[in-house]
Amino acid sequence: MLQKNERYPEAIRYLEQARALQPDAASVHAGLGVSLQVIGQIAAAAACFRRAIALAPDRLAVYLALTRIEKLTADDPILTALQERAGNEAALTDGERIDIHFALGKALSDIGRHRESFDHFLKGNALRRREIVYDENRMVAALRRTREEFSAGAIADLARTGHPSARPIFIVGMPRSGSTLVEQILASHPDVHGAGEVTTLADTFKDAMERFPAWRTIAPLAALTEAERLSVAEDYLRRLDALVPDGAGATARVTNKTLGNYFFIGLIRQLWPHASIIHTVRDPIDTCLSCFSIPFAAQDFSFDLGELGRRYRCYRDMMDHWRQVLPAGAMLDVRYEDVVADLEGSARRIVAYCGLPWDDACLRFHETRRPVKTSSMEQVRKPIYRSAVGRWRPDDATLRPLLDGLGAHFAP
Repeated sequence: MLQKNERYPEAIRYLEQARALQPDAASVHAGLGVSLQVIGQIAAAAACFRRAIALAPDRLAVYLALTRIEKLTADDPILTALQERAGNEAALTDGERIDIHFALGKALSDIGRHRESFDHFLKGNALRRREIVYDENRMVAALRRTREEFSAGAIADLARTGHPSARPIFIVGMPRSGSTLVEQILASHPDVHGAGEVTTLADTFKDAMERFPAWRTIAPLAALTEAERLSVAEDYLRRLDALVPDGAGATARVTNKTLGNYFFIGLIRQLWPHASIIHTVRDPIDTCLSCFSIPFAAQDFSFDLGELGRRYRCYRDMMDHWRQVLPAGAMLDVRYEDVVADLEGSARRIVAYCGLPWDDACLRFHETRRPVKTSSMEQVRKPIYRSAVGRWRPDDATLRPLLDGLGAHFAP
């Protein structure tokens, strides 16, 4: 319960007490590892996961958790155990098979056995895809209607009476595009609270839908009065304030890193014309292959290479539309490769765009202690590194569904 409510220090305290009372309870060690990794204690979390595996070697989800935050060596007994269990795959449930394939995919990639690694990712994703329902046609139709409804004029007309607050910062884009790094840079600034991937905007819109029947359309704000639009904007700002922990002090800006909010950039601009909108972008194939290596809980488009490529294409078409209809400078594109090549120049550009004074703490982003729950939780605890640029790729025949899905978007 404490973990679900993001009260990680309290969760850690109770789990440490439980560990003292039940030192052989694998679930306690695993639960403690989950909380420790979120607050950046990666080595301690890995030790907890290793202990949980020693106590309960058949709990394959813990192997996956370990490989997400620690690189195994070729002679690591954990890798041997994973391979032995993969050899007896018929005895495993589908969930266990998914865990073991994604764990082996990550572990083998880390030691340079890329072809074997990708074979496991293919198997793990195929199993995961069978579990989910993904309506690609519905998503494509929704994005098409959004482009039709949100013209430059339609956005500008309502933005003139939008809320004056500049408090919100929205970070949007595809998963694995460098968004956690950008948020960590900003969250290192004393005037910014990094809220992470929160449902604040969706919750605001859900409540608005209940209050205003017009909200059931793609572009509802034109049917609302100015006072009603401002009430929606104020509701979101109240929710933002509630995200700032007690004792954190007053922060001028609060980030929302729910990447799928790129669907709603038109509404965001109409409601908060002074909000910052940061779009993180990375090489399309690097982005998609990185997505393919993660067993996401919510990204239902990422488990089939063809669907993944087509989703990327739809997302980029949507971002191209927003770039065309928003005023110059309303949105900032941040390329992951540029941040890696020139951290200070990129960080200064991001901070300046948000209207904030420069602070050197933004360059020490890896020292910032805050909860990070995304799949990049381990990476943002390190100084900048370049190894994720130009990641290994399988041959074109294997990648063909992805390449066909991407179409013209081979390069950002």
